[in-house]
Amino acid sequence: MNDITQGASPTPADNLHAELRSLIASSRQRLAGAVNVELTRLYWSVGKPLHTEVLGGADRAKYGDQLIKRVGDQLAQEFGRGFEAKNLRRMVQFALAFPDTEKVASLMRHLSWTHFLQLLPLKTEAARWFYAQQCVESRWSVRELHHQIERKAFERTELASLQAPAPVHAEPTEASPTSPAQVFKDPYFLDFLGLRQGHDEADLEAAILRQLEAFILELGRGFAFVERQKRMVIDGEDFYLDLLFYHRRLRRLVAIELKLGRFKAAHKGQMELYLKWLDKHERQAGEESPIGLILCAESSREQVELLQMHKDGITVAEYWTELPPKAELEQHLHQALIEARERLARRGVLLEGGEDE
Repeated sequence: MNDITQGASPTPADNLHAELRSLIASSRQRLAGAVNVELTRLYWSVGKPLHTEVLGGADRAKYGDQLIKRVGDQLAQEFGRGFEAKNLRRMVQFALAFPDTEKVASLMRHLSWTHFLQLLPLKTEAARWFYAQQCVESRWSVRELHHQIERKAFERTELASLQAPAPVHAEPTEASPTSPAQVFKDPYFLDFLGLRQGHDEADLEAAILRQLEAFILELGRGFAFVERQKRMVIDGEDFYLDLLFYHRRLRRLVAIELKLGRFKAAHKGQMELYLKWLDKHERQAGEESPIGLILCAESSREQVELLQMHKDGITVAEYWTELPPKAELEQHLHQALIEARERLARRGVLLEGGEDE
């Protein structure tokens, strides 16, 4: 009898319950979203007049602290601990970091207050807008946003984009287009592969395939794996591309070559050949031209810039199988960005953007 009951079709009551359950769950979700938007708007609205009052000048700093403490004590008694002094200071930071009413209102539809709290400590407007845009486009959770900030996604994306160059801090919109310059990073952190000293390219490729999900997460949202060791027959000779991906938002095939040593100029010709072949034989109607990523253990930045590889849709990036301490990582990226900008300045390239973090 139990077996018959378990295998029976849903009754009208079951169907009604499922329909009503879906309606209630959807309504609660929309309500939670609306509450978050309103709370975030409130926090910005509270921070704005406080910011104006508190930051009237350096000589008013002590007065401002006293004012926030007094107002915070009063509001906390009336509305709870969410409005005590330390939280009011965060609201002031919020209004200072995102001063434009229309722009912050657009972000509020996608980012929670906890998202904004992750963005406030960032030192530059460019970094804040970059991460905000990624949250909008890639629907990052707060945990993922924190992870990406810790792993310096902004600095690595900017460093890769300087090969083009192109800005990486476009303000987010609901239908913000993605350009190839904003897709790649430099370096890529492959510390999750667990590779030992003395590994070869086959070991590297095999480790990536074993950890494919983690590798795609490091590449970024939009990448889809297509094939490994893509065979190409040219003049009767077999050529093999290490990894082939497709990027959904770019609508392009992405060819990836793995190199154990330092980048060599000859790598460019090899990748150009692969991209031409893919463009001729694999590109589908409605797709853009394929682009390439050469992952090397060590980059040769001057060679890369002299070759102007970005004009052929090719980016070169380092991969690191081990991460240095945080302070050392920050110093490395900071210095790399300075050197890249100096090289571009010597070539007369004007960059849009500010200082790195």
